[in-house]
Amino acid sequence: MRLLAIESSCDETAAAVVEDGRRILSNVVSTQIEIHARWGGVVPELASRRHLESIGPVVDEALGAANVRIESLDAVAVTYGPGLVGSLLVGLEYAKAIAWTHGKPLVPVHHIAGHIHAPFLSFDHIPLPAIALVVSGGHTSLFLMKELGVYELLSRTRDDAAGEAYDKVAKLLGLGYPGGPIVDKLAATGRDDAVFFKMAKMSDGKPDFSFSGLKTAVLHHVKAHGLPPVASRDDVPGDVRDLLASFQKAVVTALLRRLKDAVERHRPASVILTGGVAANSRLRKDAQAMMSTLSVPLFVPPLNLTTDNAAMIGAAGTVAFDRGVRAGSNLEAEPFAAIGA
Repeated sequence: MRLLAIESSCDETAAAVVEDGRRILSNVVSTQIEIHARWGGVVPELASRRHLESIGPVVDEALGAANVRIESLDAVAVTYGPGLVGSLLVGLEYAKAIAWTHGKPLVPVHHIAGHIHAPFLSFDHIPLPAIALVVSGGHTSLFLMKELGVYELLSRTRDDAAGEAYDKVAKLLGLGYPGGPIVDKLAATGRDDAVFFKMAKMSDGKPDFSFSGLKTAVLHHVKAHGLPPVASRDDVPGDVRDLLASFQKAVVTALLRRLKDAVERHRPASVILTGGVAANSRLRKDAQAMMSTLSVPLFVPPLNLTTDNAAMIGAAGTVAFDRGVRAGSNLEAEPFAAIGA
C-alpha cells in the first residue's frame, strides 16, 4: 500500500510517499529555520504564510522523487493536530483537496503518533508492548503502546516541553535559534557538575515532567553571576559552557528518571525514544546505557526522522488506515488535539 503523507504542524512543510508503512519512497522537508531565527522562535503568521508558498512545490517534489502519480496512491494521510492552527490548516486543506479531487481516502494523523512510529521506518521489528518517550520542542510525554495504533498516556509535561526549555535558555544567552543543537554542541565542552539544579517534583505525586522551573533557575544563575549574552558562538566563555552542560545534564536526568520508572513499572518489550530532542547526543547515549542496564532494547530513529517530517506521518497513517480510520471533508485542524488521554 502506498500513501501520500503531508505534515505542516509547525515550521516545516513536508510531504512523503510511504509504502506499507515501512519503506520511504520520498521524504521532502522545507524548513523555515532562517525565517524564524531572527525572532528567537517560531512566529505563527510567518510560518503559515511560508507553508502556503511551499506546500504545492513540496508535494510535487515528493511525488516526483517517488516516481508515482496521485492516481496510483491508495490514500492521503495528513497531520490534523496538535500544532499551530494556521500551519495545520495549510497542509490539511491541501490534503483534503487532493483526496476529494482524486477520490482517495483521507486519513487523519495525530502529530505525536507520527513521532512514535518514526522508528518503524528504520527497524524491521520493534517488539510490543513498547514505551515511547516523545521529546520535542512542543511535546514531552511518555506513552505505552500495547498494540500498533493504540496509545496510553503515562505522563506529560505540565509546562514547558524539553525542547522549549532548550530554546529559551539559548535565547537567554544570545546563542540563537533553534537552541537544541547549539546547546548540545557547547555542553559537550563544559563541566556538567559546575551548577546544581534540582529536579522538579509534582505536588500531586504524578509522574509528569516540568521544565519551567529549570529554565527559571538558569535565568537566576545568569543574573546572579552577571553573565552577558554571548557575542559569538565561536568564542563562548567557559562558565557559559559549564552552565549549559549542567542544564543539559538536568534535562536528560529528568527525562530518563521518568522513563526508568515507567519501564520498571510496565515491563515493556522495547523502548522508543523519538522527537526532535531525541537527536541530542547526551540523551541518546545515556538512554542507551540505561536500557542496556535494564536489558530492554532501545529504538531511536535516525537524525533525519527525529525532527518533523512527513514520512513518520505516513508510517502512522498506514497503521491508522489499517485500523479503518478515515475522515471526510469536514475534518478540522485541532491545535490542542489529545492522544492517549
